[in-house]
Amino acid sequence: MAPLPIKFTEQAQLLSLGVQQQSIGFNSCTLESSHYVCVRQTTEAGAAEVLIINLTNGNTVMRRPIKADSAIMHWSKEIIALKAQGKTLQIFDLAQKAKLKSTNMAEDVMYWKWFSETSLGLVTDTAVYHWNIFDPAQAMPQKVFERNANLQGCQIINYRVSDDEKWMVVVGIRQDQGRVVGNMQLYSKDRGISQAIEGHAAAFGTIRLEDASSDTKLFTFANRGANGAKLHIVEVDHQQPNPVFTKRAVDIYFPAEATNDFPVAMQVSRKYKVIYMVTKYGFIHLYDLETGTTIFMNRISSDTIFTIAGDEDGSGIVGVNRKGQVLSVSVDESTVIPYLLQNPENAELAYKLASRAGLPGADQLYQQRFDQLIAQGDYQNAAKTAANSPQGFLRTPQTIERFKSLPQQQGQLSVILQYFGMLLDKGKLNPHETLELARPVLQQNRKHLLEKWMKEGKLGCSEQLGDLVRVHDASLAQQIYQEAGASQKVIAAMAESGNFDQILPYSRSVGYTPDFNAIIQHVVRLNPDKGAEFATSIAREDPSLIDVERTLDIFQSQGMVQQATAFLLDVLQANKPDQGHLQTRLLEMNLMNAPQVADAILGNEMFSHYDRHRIAQLCEQAGLIARALEHYDAPADIKRCIVQTDKLDETFLITYFGRLTVDLAMECLDEMLKVNIRQNLQAVINIAKKYSDLFGPTRIIELLEKYRTAEGLYFYLGGIVNLSEDKDVTFKYLEAAVRMGQLGEVERVCRESNAYDPEKVKNFLKEQRLTEQLPLIIVCDRFNFIHDLVLYLYKNQQFKSIEVYVQRVNPARTPAVIGGLLDVDCDENIIKGLLSSVSPASVPIEELVQEVESRNRLKLLLPFLEATLAAGNQQQAVYNALAKIYIDSNNDPETFLKNNDLYDTLTVGKYCEKRDPNLAYIAYRKGQNDLELISITNENAMFRAQARYLLERADPEIWSYVLSDNNVHRRSLVDQVISTAVPESNDPEQVSIAVKAFIDADMPVELIELLEKIILEPSTFSDNANLQNLLMLTAAKSDRGRVAGYIQSLDNYSPEDVAEQCLGVGLYEEAFLIYKKANQHSNAANVLVDHVVSIDRAQEYAEQVDLPEVWSKVGKAQLDGLRITDSVESYIRAQDPSNFHEVIETATHAGKDEDLIKYLRMARKTLREPAVDTALAFCYARTNQLPELEEFLRGTNVANVEESGDKAYEEGYHEAAKIFFTSISNWAKLATTLVHLGDYQGAVECARKANSVKVWKQVNEACVAKKEFRLAQICGLNLIVHADELADLVRQYERNGYFDELISLLEAGLGLERAHMGMFTELGIALSKYHPDRVMEHLRIFWGRINIPKMIRACEEAHLWPELVFLYAHYDEFDNAALAMMERAADAWEHHTFKETVVKVANLEIYYRALNFYLDQQPSLLTDLLQALTPRIDVNRVVRMFEKSDNIPLIKPFLLNVQSQNKRAVNDAINDLLIEEEDYKTLRDSVENYDNYEAVALAQRLEKHELVFFRQIAAQIYRKNKRWDRSIQLSKQDKLYRDAIETAAMSGRQEVVEELLRYFVDIGSKECYVGMLYSCYDLLPLHLIMEISWRHGLTDFTMPFMINFMAQQAATIEQLRVDNEERKAREKEERKKEEDTGPILGQSRLMLTQGPMATGAGGYGQANGVMPQPMGYGGFR
Repeated sequence: MAPLPIKFTEQAQLLSLGVQQQSIGFNSCTLESSHYVCVRQTTEAGAAEVLIINLTNGNTVMRRPIKADSAIMHWSKEIIALKAQGKTLQIFDLAQKAKLKSTNMAEDVMYWKWFSETSLGLVTDTAVYHWNIFDPAQAMPQKVFERNANLQGCQIINYRVSDDEKWMVVVGIRQDQGRVVGNMQLYSKDRGISQAIEGHAAAFGTIRLEDASSDTKLFTFANRGANGAKLHIVEVDHQQPNPVFTKRAVDIYFPAEATNDFPVAMQVSRKYKVIYMVTKYGFIHLYDLETGTTIFMNRISSDTIFTIAGDEDGSGIVGVNRKGQVLSVSVDESTVIPYLLQNPENAELAYKLASRAGLPGADQLYQQRFDQLIAQGDYQNAAKTAANSPQGFLRTPQTIERFKSLPQQQGQLSVILQYFGMLLDKGKLNPHETLELARPVLQQNRKHLLEKWMKEGKLGCSEQLGDLVRVHDASLAQQIYQEAGASQKVIAAMAESGNFDQILPYSRSVGYTPDFNAIIQHVVRLNPDKGAEFATSIAREDPSLIDVERTLDIFQSQGMVQQATAFLLDVLQANKPDQGHLQTRLLEMNLMNAPQVADAILGNEMFSHYDRHRIAQLCEQAGLIARALEHYDAPADIKRCIVQTDKLDETFLITYFGRLTVDLAMECLDEMLKVNIRQNLQAVINIAKKYSDLFGPTRIIELLEKYRTAEGLYFYLGGIVNLSEDKDVTFKYLEAAVRMGQLGEVERVCRESNAYDPEKVKNFLKEQRLTEQLPLIIVCDRFNFIHDLVLYLYKNQQFKSIEVYVQRVNPARTPAVIGGLLDVDCDENIIKGLLSSVSPASVPIEELVQEVESRNRLKLLLPFLEATLAAGNQQQAVYNALAKIYIDSNNDPETFLKNNDLYDTLTVGKYCEKRDPNLAYIAYRKGQNDLELISITNENAMFRAQARYLLERADPEIWSYVLSDNNVHRRSLVDQVISTAVPESNDPEQVSIAVKAFIDADMPVELIELLEKIILEPSTFSDNANLQNLLMLTAAKSDRGRVAGYIQSLDNYSPEDVAEQCLGVGLYEEAFLIYKKANQHSNAANVLVDHVVSIDRAQEYAEQVDLPEVWSKVGKAQLDGLRITDSVESYIRAQDPSNFHEVIETATHAGKDEDLIKYLRMARKTLREPAVDTALAFCYARTNQLPELEEFLRGTNVANVEESGDKAYEEGYHEAAKIFFTSISNWAKLATTLVHLGDYQGAVECARKANSVKVWKQVNEACVAKKEFRLAQICGLNLIVHADELADLVRQYERNGYFDELISLLEAGLGLERAHMGMFTELGIALSKYHPDRVMEHLRIFWGRINIPKMIRACEEAHLWPELVFLYAHYDEFDNAALAMMERAADAWEHHTFKETVVKVANLEIYYRALNFYLDQQPSLLTDLLQALTPRIDVNRVVRMFEKSDNIPLIKPFLLNVQSQNKRAVNDAINDLLIEEEDYKTLRDSVENYDNYEAVALAQRLEKHELVFFRQIAAQIYRKNKRWDRSIQLSKQDKLYRDAIETAAMSGRQEVVEELLRYFVDIGSKECYVGMLYSCYDLLPLHLIMEISWRHGLTDFTMPFMINFMAQQAATIEQLRVDNEERKAREKEERKKEEDTGPILGQSRLMLTQGPMATGAGGYGQANGVMPQPMGYGGFR
């Protein structure tokens, strides 16, 4: 079968990628290109999602939860277009997660698709729109044209747009008279008109016709109408001067069975210019776009391909069918041309298609045509044929030379120029063609043509072409070199043209590394700046490309310090250790020539590996002292430089000292002061300030004191004193400040600093006797040396300083000053005067009072205190002091204490306790100082005052404190409370708190006394309900005997609360009396029932009051006591049905149905409760009042009849249950009830009405139990259709032993519409158990509907081996089937069945097991089995098996059959067998045709055989293995001289031939001698033959050999003579051509019209015609 001209592959299977079958269709699955398939579907959870399958990325699936009516993916980008509700359109970029555009259309979009990389086409009911989604200015789709009327009622299936977007076509289909009619609207954008066309599929394409200057635009469409099917190809927009395309109309072939088939899609291949057409039935048609010729037609899918798209490279199509297959079809480049050439009529088509697409397979055809055209003199068409040859196989140097050698025809271009013109029109020239064309162009100075062709990409660049062009244009040559990959010459050209910045990028891009140092040296000579720039650029990119030191030498040799510096800065920026010498050179160079540059480099700290000492010396010489210091390490060098502070920046100096060790730094400071203290003092001070903590203030102070510089000390310490915590530093600073006369600074430090010894400073200031005592005052004030200060100032009579201190410095110290003055016995007038001069507001009065009071001089303050009050001072201490003064002076203190609220009651009270307890009581009472008041009253037995205070205070906590058990005075206090305090009080709140306190203190006796005092005796609180309640409650707890009396005498208590309390403590009778007195009869009845527990008394009480609620209480109690009859009577008298749930439950359990009926009838008068009606109905059922029950159910009721029926059924009241279920038509439960009543027929009828599995099951079980098999089968047929019930039903029948009935039931069920696999399987299992003879018949009929694995187990258990094999075979378990037949051969084996089965097994070991089985059981059939297994078995293994069992002869036919495989084991076995059988003819054929055997061993074995034929075969084997001597020896031994001669001739060895020849001469065999001369002619030298002939007289026999040899020698000499003459003529012609240096044609015509120009020797004496340039290649090699 010839190979197909198409490649057909399945790219993906959508079902296997998670796409649902129902989602694979025209409306939900879209394919816009060969990149993506987009599917909309709904998940099992009901959520909408979109699946995007990337066909170019391993069929990866992207899922997005998108709900839309339509979704289409962009051709190649992750951009999706969504349509919702027909009008809403949105475009999303999935990769960027961004919305690109959205819009709402005015009408529904019926069809849409991408027609280009940027735009969507939208078809609505009335118009067609285009929407460019990447154009920001196009927010809305733009209307292109209106729809035609011919598309009305059509389903739009496609929309196509030409590549230039000037032509559009809309395709639609509709049903008409039983067939699908296609309608199209073709629209021209330029003309603005539409045309209605009948057609099902359409496409646009372009093709370059022969001799056309541009592409021709074509429109192709296909239509199948009532009169046939046609493919039309027409031209649109004809362009001059293109030839006019002839319209094509080609018949489309449809098979006879495809009556309703029609085209559904069409695509034009851009690459091959082939039309792909797909039909509804899955046929693919391929047509040539130019001629419409059919290339191929076949069916590629049994399902409809509902969508297609062109692939990415324009070679084929991709489509999706209904099965979810994503199929791709394209032309098979390797087979399409041979396929077409099978039909001679398609030769022209094959010729054009091969040319158009460059397809292989037509080379011979082109070669023949080319040669034919040349022979005919049709050079123009020959040139065209060569130019259009597939894959350019005719575009060779030989073709060019052939064209150049052709004569120019009169009035026409030369053939070679025509050829080159065609090649340029077609595309790119190859390098040889380009070279041939470039020579004449350059000779004619038409370089611009080369530039033009170069830009158009039509030249095949080569190094030779670059060399040719370089003489004329270096830039163009550089481009050519680049295209040709001549890297060295490209770089040379770049350097020559000054494009240095291009060299490094280019060399990197091509992976070529030139000698950059040589290039740099050359560039530097030509252009130093460019050279530096070039070197720097290389250094930046990769310093390893150049020798840095060599490059540096180049710069320095030219004096280019600046450029060298820039270069090294780039090279050394990595700061590597191995670059230290280069860093040193860089710095040396700049320190000597440009110190400021060196300073900048060092300042940037770019390098760290240079020679620091050398650089330090150079820096010192250049005056860069700071840089020198940075690099010096020796102390002497550092001290030499450091003293030059006038050349050093102060900031640097300070920073530099931070790097030195402390000792070295101190040495440097000492050196600076020693060399020039005036110049360096300020610097030393600043350094000392900065590093004071590091150097230590002590050492710095010692240094400064060493040079006796108080100024230095002052300024140094002034810089650190504010930060230092060293007391000596502060003291030294104070000393220096005093010496410098800076008293203001002394005052500041004394005030602000904490880092000094106050005692030491105080003594120092006192010793200095300063004119201003403020520093001393500050120190004494801060550190509380007030007494010393006062004493010092008082002794020195400096009273003014004392006034200054208390007035301005710290008035708060006035108390201490006054105390000090009192201690020195100062005059009171001075003290009073001092107090009067101080503002009272600034004096701490309390402290002042304390100071004075401690010295018993309190009265001294009276004027000051009164003045303070007069000034409006409200300080508490003032009033405390006045109170103490008034108390001591007995100046009406009681009035002051009662009326004044501003003193501290606690302080004053304490002050009064020993002086007057009553005054203390007044103070404590005023301040509510509870504990102090209680303590003072207890100590002085002031219990009445305490009781009154407690009642007035009304504080529960205080009451709790005084009434605690720990208070020894409690009884005395309680007596005063009861007798005095409470009777005097009229405040209910105070009394209530007091009572509560007694309660909380658990003092019931005292509480009763208190309450009787309040209530029983006439008082304001006698009728207080709360107090009466409290009294009764207290009595109930602590004195029960009083409760009854209180009940009779009191009326304002709360009966509910008191009664509840009485019940709580067991006073039931008192509680009953309270409720009875209060007419609360229901509560009274509760007491009798719940507490007294006397139902009889309760009943009597109910009869007395005769109230419904009381009867209800009594009824409930009777019900709880199981006096059901009495309870019912009580409920009836109360007419209370509310407790019906409990009554029903209790009466039902007690069996009081008659009483319950009475109660329920009463209840139904007022209630409509389901529970009541249900209970009443069931009471009728239990009492067998069936007529009443039927009457009740017929009447209006709300009973739960079904529940009652269920209950009646459960309790065995089946008749009643029947009534219940009948009344509600519950056929299911009625059927079950009828079963219990024995009415099976009725039960079946009810079950049929119920149609419930459970009911059928129950009725079936009952019928089976009663052996009503006919009725049971009716039920069973309704059960077995349910797979879940089948197993239970089968077990039921089997458990009861009804096997035949079970089989009958299952057989009857097979004809049911709902028959399922389980029924067929269970019937098979039942037959295997009980009727095994019927199993095979059942299996043969129903094997396709049986659960085969389950049936297999049943057959194994029943030992039904044929049936088991049958099942294995039909379940595709061929392995098990074969094994079963072998294991149970007596019952299950059958040869033909086994042979058909064994070839299908998967386990190869079964093959060999089967061979052993046949060898043991059926040896006569072994060959037949091997015949079937031959393609599947290992032949070598089979041979080994039968060799081991010595049964090789049994398989001889098999061995002969497989010998064609040429396997050694087979060949050896056959050969052994043939030797044994002495079949030399077959053996000869075997060894000649099959060479895979141990040749030497076989030959050695055969050469000893007694038959000559076998020895002859041995000789042939030796000959075949090139053992010539052994073979000839055997042949000579058996006188088989012909074989010997053939062997010698075949050996090709002169010594073998010569030996055999001499042997024949020696034995006198002249015939064999002649035969040797003839057979070994080429191997016998002439001199040998002449010698043997002369010596042995064999001249006559030798003469034919001699004649032939001489004739051949003469012919050879003649041939050599002819060849020599031809060579000389050719050389003469070549010399003549070389001497001719003129153009081939005249100079009057343009280059392209006169042909190429021949070139002589190079214009400058060079082979390639290129003169050596100043910047040539040699410089870089």
